[in-house]
Amino acid sequence: MRDRMRYAPAAVLALGCLLLLSVQAQRTMALQAPLAQLPDPLPGYTRTDLTVPAEEARVAGMSSYTNRLYLRDSVEAFSLYVGFYENQQQGRTVHSPKNCLPGAGWEPMAAERVAVGLPGEDSVQVNRYLIGNQLGQRALVYYWYQGRGRVAANEYAVKWNLLRDAALRRRTDEALVRLVFPVTADRPLAQADSMALTAIRSLVPTLRRYLPS
Repeated sequence: MRDRMRYAPAAVLALGCLLLLSVQAQRTMALQAPLAQLPDPLPGYTRTDLTVPAEEARVAGMSSYTNRLYLRDSVEAFSLYVGFYENQQQGRTVHSPKNCLPGAGWEPMAAERVAVGLPGEDSVQVNRYLIGNQLGQRALVYYWYQGRGRVAANEYAVKWNLLRDAALRRRTDEALVRLVFPVTADRPLAQADSMALTAIRSLVPTLRRYLPS
């Protein structure tokens, strides 16, 4: 086992070199349909489309996105963000939501990966975060990475697949999908979880018709 581990850094370096050699040849993969046309994952809510500020969009580097707030009786019910990258390169890659939470005043209270069963399909792994702030507010965050035929939650696996696909398939297109459900006295955690899982079961297969095939 130790002998094999000696070659691991060299293997990673070799793969990195392949990536660098293939950067100029990366294919730019366009969406099959605009994300603005993405159906609502849950029925019965009023939708407001939000614009990401120009500076934030520049830092994030996404090629296209949809950013929505869903309301019921003028009260926030949940939000949806899908950020798509037609190709990823230095300074323009998918950012993990967990790295942005502290800067926005939120701290994780619980974190795990969960398997979500899809109708007629195998389950997919997504990230589940319960977050809170100093005002006593809580929210439930689900997020995952989707693209190039995969749904992934593990950031290390996502980076590995990115390197491999860049070198072997000349593709780095990928989307970050994030759902946020406020947890309140009127909507306890169990109800927020149930709503989120229903939305995920709708979103994952639907997004396949929008992301590059």
